[in-house]
This record gives sequence, C-alpha cells and structure tokens, in this order.
Amino acid sequence: MAELIKLYEDKTDQKQLNRIAKAMRDGALVIYPTDTVYGLGCDITNKAAVEKIARIRNVKPEKANFSFICEDLSNLSDYTAQIDSATFKILKRNLPGPYTFVLPGNNNLPGIFKKKKTVGIRVPANNIATGLVKALGNPIISTSIKDEDEVLEYTTDPSLIAEKWDHLVDFVIDAGYGGNVGSTVIDLTTPEPTLIREGKGSIDL
Repeated sequence: MAELIKLYEDKTDQKQLNRIAKAMRDGALVIYPTDTVYGLGCDITNKAAVEKIARIRNVKPEKANFSFICEDLSNLSDYTAQIDSATFKILKRNLPGPYTFVLPGNNNLPGIFKKKKTVGIRVPANNIATGLVKALGNPIISTSIKDEDEVLEYTTDPSLIAEKWDHLVDFVIDAGYGGNVGSTVIDLTTPEPTLIREGKGSIDL
C-alpha cells in the first residue's frame, strides 16, 4: 500500500525527502510532482526498480523512453556525451524548466540502458523534484502518470493518483493538483533543435 505524503514546494521538508530517497535506493517507486505533470520514478541505479516501472508501462527497459530527472546541469556529464557550446547554451537558458532535451548518451549509462544511444534529460523547476534527486545523490528514472480518460491525458489530483496506484508504488507525494500538459521534448542530437512534442515549454528556444 502506497504511503501518501503531503509536501509543499515553497517549504520543502528535506527530512521526508531523505526518507523517501533512502527507500528508493532499496527499490521503492515514488510518484512525485514536477513543473508539468506528476511523474513515476525510481533510483536510476536500481535495476529491479527500473524493470518494475518498465513492466508497469509494458515496455522493455532498453527500449523505454524514460526521462532522467536531474538536480541541475552538473549531472549532464554523468550520462551524456560531450556536447558543444551552442547546445549547452540552449540547456542553460531553458533549464530548470518544462522541457525534456534529448542528448547523446555515453558509456556510463547503467547496464540496463547500455544499448541506448540517446537520453532524455529533465531538470524540473520544482523544489520537491530536484530536492528528491539531491537527497538520492543521482538522477531519477521517470515517466509521466498517464490517464485512460479520453479528454484529460494526465491525472492531476494526487488523492486519485494514490487511489489508482496504491498497490503499484511505495510513495505518492501530494503537492496539490498537478498540471495536465507534459514537457516540451526537443531533440538536440540533430544539426538543428528538432521538436518531438510540443508541451508546456515554449518552442521558441
């Protein structure tokens, strides 16, 4: 049964985030807020947890387009290949923010992702999300919480999320109603930035 934890972005409870992060190192799954929609995440280094999220999503881990949630741009070199100054300027100008930037991966990717040539990097403008990454000490593998509703693609009410995901995850962080528009996804591995999905972030980079 998932534990529902009420947190406030403008008054982050680091003690609670540390407790959740500790559980994530042991394989816990957590639903948490971002600057767009609620996300489902786990410790990027915990293979069993990543595989569990992949099963929930009904995809193979090596083929899944999970995002890497980072605290800031200092995490970039951990899992991405060296990027040029023009690409870095785009990242620095738009992050933290409601974007997922696709970048070339490097040889440091966890074993389960070794075959992936690109990674999607997110640095949400949300203190709870980045505080959780900081407490964990490494990026979070994440995917958006989807809804079967034909009108609303994403579930926004944390209490409904907790009810629906109660037996699938270990923690649901309630930070109030989330958004229902995902991040804007931009591919930066191409000669010019390529829009993959228009979301909350402006496409005028």
